[in-house]
Amino acid sequence: MANAKRDGAAPEEVRDLRRAIEWMKKEGDIIITDKEVEPNLEITGIQKRLDGGCPILFNNVKGKPQHRCITNLFGDMNVINKMFGWKDHADRTRKLAYAITHPIAPIVVDQKDAPVQEEVYEKPAEANDYVVPIRHTNIEPELTVGSGNRLISGEYFNGGTDLGYNRMNFRWGNVGTFQISPGSHMWQVVSKYYKDNKMVPITMNFGLPPAGSLLAGAGFDYVILPQGCDEVGMAGAVQGAPMRLVKARTIDAYALADAEVVLEGYVNPRDRRFETAESEKAGIQGRFHFHPEWAGYMGKAYKAPTFHVTAVTTRKREGKPIIFPLGVHTLDDHNIDTTIREAAMFELCERMQPGIIMDVNIPYCMTDWGGAIIQVKKRNRIEEGWQRNFMAAILATSQGSRLVIAVSEDSDPYDMDDIIWNLTTRVNPKTDIINPLPGGRGQTFMPAERMTAGEKEWTASNTSFEGGMGIDATVPFGYESDFMRPVYPVDKVELSKWFSEKDIQNAKSRMQGWVHSLARTGR
Repeated sequence: MANAKRDGAAPEEVRDLRRAIEWMKKEGDIIITDKEVEPNLEITGIQKRLDGGCPILFNNVKGKPQHRCITNLFGDMNVINKMFGWKDHADRTRKLAYAITHPIAPIVVDQKDAPVQEEVYEKPAEANDYVVPIRHTNIEPELTVGSGNRLISGEYFNGGTDLGYNRMNFRWGNVGTFQISPGSHMWQVVSKYYKDNKMVPITMNFGLPPAGSLLAGAGFDYVILPQGCDEVGMAGAVQGAPMRLVKARTIDAYALADAEVVLEGYVNPRDRRFETAESEKAGIQGRFHFHPEWAGYMGKAYKAPTFHVTAVTTRKREGKPIIFPLGVHTLDDHNIDTTIREAAMFELCERMQPGIIMDVNIPYCMTDWGGAIIQVKKRNRIEEGWQRNFMAAILATSQGSRLVIAVSEDSDPYDMDDIIWNLTTRVNPKTDIINPLPGGRGQTFMPAERMTAGEKEWTASNTSFEGGMGIDATVPFGYESDFMRPVYPVDKVELSKWFSEKDIQNAKSRMQGWVHSLARTGR
């Protein structure tokens, strides 16, 4: 159970980012440097060089003497599994699916008891003074803020709570562009209030408790996480204790009491401005490079709604509040974007027909929202075909999904070599490739989709979706003997009987790729 006693960190050790960092120090799962780092290119350059490695804490940020930065926080999911007591990736997916359906309601604390409101600055002239804008690549013309997590609550989210990411560029001091992915929860909210020209009060939270960052990555799975759901409560179930909220100082909204920094303010749906000076000068959306995207391509600059900052609240600045810059298209970003998504897909399939779905994995190369691999076990002949229902449902309900692959229980959904072997040996191209109807709604962050706009502006209103693809690479029920894989007796040999530890490590250090999976399973 998600809120049962666990073997990982105690709930009090992960209720805020600072205590989580202390826990990672104790576990030896974080590296720390006091050398000065430049937010312009260096942070993301270091992160990419160590992509998939352990978390990194920068204590000395150039131009930001009152801040620290952490990155790669979710780069190694084994650290997160250990933190929350999940024994492996499959266990994580199942327990997160449970957390989604069994949230622990947040509690509201007094403003004097909220660490994030130790200092309050109303009507700040420059929002960037309180956070750490970064630039990922030389191609980007300007620095951006992509690490804040919005919190929508109350009537603006049908009585629930929503956490999510929105990139911002504060080109006008305390007013910045606020990019919203079409179809997202925030898009739904802004669309609702656009007609009435009503501004939406939100808080942008920086340096969240790890469970909050995880839920902020939930996106485009709104059959399972609809408007009105309690994402803050789900984060509480993940960490095993209620998340703490606090009433904002200047707006009718709530913030995460244990965050490091909060920007309070309003999103203005109708005040739309260009994200960069370059695109504004040309007066063209969707053509000029800006901010990498989850699909692994450079993003484009658009006209976006604006976020108007009314106040900044923060932990004592002498204590150097911690910002999580979050480089895009890294394992850090990928793991945040996919972990809840995997659990939501698992829950979707389990609701359709219980007991068949075994696991869901979205590997790095499937780019966050681009696809998924599902593992199923057919228990009888009547269950043959449910894997295709699952794939069709995922492609239909998970906006942006372009490829879903189904494999059987004898396959390793975490090894892409094994997946390619399945596609090569188990797929009949005439009968096992499923093409749902085109013309639906995808996501404009894929260049192939943007190109459908032709010479028009490459915006969501001008693009079309060519449809996703499902590939059934499962063993047909009743033919298991014909598709039986050889299993070598790896469990019956103890290598130390023949070789020294040094010899074993020498040999294992040369093993690359698929052989790791095969050696573990004996296949």
